[in-house]
Amino acid sequence: MSAEEQEAFLAPIRAKYEEESSAYYSTARLWDDGILDPTETRDVLGLALAAARNAPVEPMRPGVYRM
Repeated sequence: MSAEEQEAFLAPIRAKYEEESSAYYSTARLWDDGILDPTETRDVLGLALAAARNAPVEPMRPGVYRM
């Protein structure tokens, strides 16, 4: 395979990887919870910690494990 043929073969693959590796690509398909603006990090982290602090914690009751 010549260098030109190899480049012609690899170019669409590279383009696809370049497009699909973007954070915007995955968040547009709802694969995550969205992109957080760095200026909002403190507010969102505070909300998450407050929600975790106030969440009820149920006692752990493991089942019987038979081996």
